Amino acid sequence: MLYSKQSSKYLSTLLMYSHTSRMIIVCLLVIGDIIGLLLCLNLALELRVSKSLDLGMPILYALIAMYLFGLYLTDTYKLNREVSGVRLSERAILGIVATVAAVTSLIYITGLWGSEPIVGRGVLLISVGLFSLWAVVSRAIIDGWLKANQQSSRFLVLGDYQKVVDFGKEHRKLNSQTEFVSFTDFASENSDVYNQSNSNTAVLNKVNSLNSTWKQQYWSGILIDGAERSLSQQMVRELMDMRLKGVYVYSIADFCERFWQKIPPAYVQDDWFAFTSGFNILHNRIKAKLKQLIDVVVAAVMIVVSLPITIPVAIAIKLSSPGPIFYSQVRTGLNGKKFRVYKFRSMQQNAESKGIQWAKEKDHRITKVGSFIRLTRIDELPQLWNIFKGEMSLVGPRPERPEFDMQLREQIPYYDVRYLVKPGITGWAQVCYPYGASVEDAYQKVAYDLYYIKNYSLLMDLAIAFKTLRVVILGKGR
Repeated sequence: MLYSKQSSKYLSTLLMYSHTSRMIIVCLLVIGDIIGLLLCLNLALELRVSKSLDLGMPILYALIAMYLFGLYLTDTYKLNREVSGVRLSERAILGIVATVAAVTSLIYITGLWGSEPIVGRGVLLISVGLFSLWAVVSRAIIDGWLKANQQSSRFLVLGDYQKVVDFGKEHRKLNSQTEFVSFTDFASENSDVYNQSNSNTAVLNKVNSLNSTWKQQYWSGILIDGAERSLSQQMVRELMDMRLKGVYVYSIADFCERFWQKIPPAYVQDDWFAFTSGFNILHNRIKAKLKQLIDVVVAAVMIVVSLPITIPVAIAIKLSSPGPIFYSQVRTGLNGKKFRVYKFRSMQQNAESKGIQWAKEKDHRITKVGSFIRLTRIDELPQLWNIFKGEMSLVGPRPERPEFDMQLREQIPYYDVRYLVKPGITGWAQVCYPYGASVEDAYQKVAYDLYYIKNYSLLMDLAIAFKTLRVVILGKGR
């Protein structure tokens, strides 16, 4: 079957640029902020104390790092033109205000206020005001550039009817949340339509080649539903010709991997696993051993460093509700092996007296202390001992309970692939998707887990660590 998808709106520029290009733009934005901070601080010093900026001051780099981290936390380095309805330039204003308030408070609390001219009241306030203008204007320019470079888009999609419909729904869902891409409903005016389930969906039967009408039209790309090997030789040659003419050709799985940074299991088949690149972590013993070494060293350090946090939390749990401090539970680990995971108890004692169930939003079983430690992910800290024992990793798929595994294995294709690596305290799925409380949530988590396992690298683990830190600081856990 062949589907035509025509957009009456626009396809985000992000779709037409590679991940590397987007990273370059973000890096340029970060470099611009560093230059802006240096210039604004120097100008403020010249105006207030007639001195030039001393680049050898350690406090200067600490100040810059704090400002950049604050801008990162407030999403001002996301190229999405809107996040939760807030435009890029508006996010810069909110980010600057929040960052300035936090950094200024920190400087005052630590006693650094006035210790150097750079953190004097007049210098700091003037430099912050100038940099706020710099940051907002730079984001407004990026915002305008993205808007000016958006392109209208039209896609051909080859594949199973229901899968393509589901694919369209997923696009609309992602668009409403992140504006990463902008697709509208399926549309076609081709005269060969034999079945039309609704006014926006066109289905053609047994297409073995692209006729001249289709080939002469403009297409942003062609998406194929996984079954490339079932295409006729004529269709393959025509797709090759269109690819050589500059039309992108993707399998839906590869499209999702590249632009959604996840791989939905419904769009992959056995031959995709056999022939696709990646999955180096599964057969590169050096990478696996290096990851394990880093896990053990970091876990040992974190166990010691986190004592000032874990000891008060343990006392608070004991005093606030009856029951043990720690909570243990059987989970599924590497290659399906069962192990016992440890957490700080965040729920009332005997929370599962009515049977096993997923944790829900505003779950009445969660204690007051438990709510806080779940939001900040402090409840996960005892799992450092699981890492030290070699049962878990710092980064990896979330270990699931065996009782849920049985159900999810039956409903989610390739579910067990996630257990080819050690489960982690945090992971790509955990930082990209809300807490799972249903089969659909578990399906989305598996999609992110597949992406992580396929594209694993130490740099990706580092990126996940930063995203996790952001979740902890902003209290976005559950």
